[in-house]
Amino acid sequence: MTAHPLLLTELTFHARARAHEAGPSCPCGAATLADRPDATVVRHAGTVAKAHAPDTDPDALTPRLTTAARLPDVLLPPLAATPSSVHGRLVTLWPYGTPVDPDDPDAAPWEAAGALLARLHRTPAPTALPPMRGPAKAAHAVARLRAAAPHPAVAPVLAAWRALPPWARAEAPMPDTTTLCHGDLHLGQLVRHPAPDGPWRLIDVDDLGVGVPAWDLARPAAWYACGLLPPDEWTRFLAAYRAGSGPAVPGAGDPWPALDVPARALTVQTAARAVTKSVARGRSPDEVEQCLVDACARMGSVPPAVGGRCREVGCNRPRSDSV
Repeated sequence: MTAHPLLLTELTFHARARAHEAGPSCPCGAATLADRPDATVVRHAGTVAKAHAPDTDPDALTPRLTTAARLPDVLLPPLAATPSSVHGRLVTLWPYGTPVDPDDPDAAPWEAAGALLARLHRTPAPTALPPMRGPAKAAHAVARLRAAAPHPAVAPVLAAWRALPPWARAEAPMPDTTTLCHGDLHLGQLVRHPAPDGPWRLIDVDDLGVGVPAWDLARPAAWYACGLLPPDEWTRFLAAYRAGSGPAVPGAGDPWPALDVPARALTVQTAARAVTKSVARGRSPDEVEQCLVDACARMGSVPPAVGGRCREVGCNRPRSDSV
């Protein structure tokens, strides 16, 4: 457990109070859905209370909440338009949604993810929305890696990071500052609402903002490129995004010129987190983690090509001109 016990108690109180506004008591209990340094999430009945990261900026979180409230067909809408403060943490309230079942990979909603992203990217971004936080999160992961104890896997990850353009390292503005982006897309960011079998919606607005839309496709692209995502699942995701006229990639032909840099950045971010974790636990990287490190080693030797392909970077994915 990482959250202070009083914070968990207060989160439970807030969730219970919102879930049962009409009655003073209830027989249902609370459940802690997540307890990490960057987020603590508690559920009570149909309400979820989330304590955001300690350094969350309220002036950035509030317009993100407002955007989610205005797009209920894409994003899970919050139950309150502004966050509250609990033990020094910003807290938001949400309706409960049924998450993706991690034990049923065949039911992974790749089509829904692609369609929702396309709809989000086509939506005009509010003027008050801050930049999407994807590159900043990647830079944070690399900073933590640099601070970790020495390890042979650190050097190739840092070399791949240095090869990225400044905007992908959060050292310069992104080339697109108008497209509405999620900022941290993965299957854990989808829930069915109303639970248990309502339509899929995107959750977690902490990284929502304007930026390069290809970043939202980059994690699945990176997994596919490293051989960690089956080709048919990548194809389903990409096809759904294109069917929704998503602007991140061309409607036909090779998507990799647009995806190359973001996919490399997400590979580095994921590898950095994996190596940092393995160093902290005093163990060697496992097979998947080593796959990411090996990809970084290949990427570091072949810099991103402007308008080029990432096919010769050492990706494990099969060559195919159909996706």
